[in-house]
Amino acid sequence: MIGVYGGTFNPVHYGHLRTALEVKELFDLEQLRLIPCHVPPHRDEPEVPAHLRLHMLEAAVAGTDGFSVDRRELDRAGPSYMVDTLHSLRNEIGGTPLLLFIGADAFAGLERWYQWQRLFDYAHVVVMTRPGYAELGVSAFLQQRIRADRTQLSRQAAGYLVFQEVTALDISATAIRELVAAGRDPQFLLPDRVIELIRRHHLYQTPIHHTGN
Repeated sequence: MIGVYGGTFNPVHYGHLRTALEVKELFDLEQLRLIPCHVPPHRDEPEVPAHLRLHMLEAAVAGTDGFSVDRRELDRAGPSYMVDTLHSLRNEIGGTPLLLFIGADAFAGLERWYQWQRLFDYAHVVVMTRPGYAELGVSAFLQQRIRADRTQLSRQAAGYLVFQEVTALDISATAIRELVAAGRDPQFLLPDRVIELIRRHHLYQTPIHHTGN
């Protein structure tokens, strides 16, 4: 099975990386593709250029078995719609099961995503939840796709919805940007190689209050 984990990664931090590693192991993924978003449809465009967010992500996962950074959204003009990303991946991988990993906050707004129902034509959707997460009321369309057993995802290419608890590291990209802007040290919140790139390129030097995790 192949996993997809998207985001602005502005910057990538241990909250992203720990959950990525956990789901790779829990779902026995052959590969987990981290896909930096170019133009987010649902939030302000990051102030850090896409190529630098890509470099930070590549530095963070370099040498990590089974992780790869996929730049297809950076190479595509216009808003980075996940349905387009999954469609292009599906054309490459044929009938291999494809899993889209999203956070609980993103899932709460899923029905506002562009052509959200078509996501299930191309992939299973796995919602990464915190301990004690109370499952939201979901539409009939989603309800019929829920599976309690994650092993069922390997039996077909796409179409199911699974909720998976992961370790909750309460690390915020927004908070990291604010720390850096204030001249404080973000060590232990994100990899040293990413901090080195932030310092080398003088990123997040002024207070930033937009874009999310």
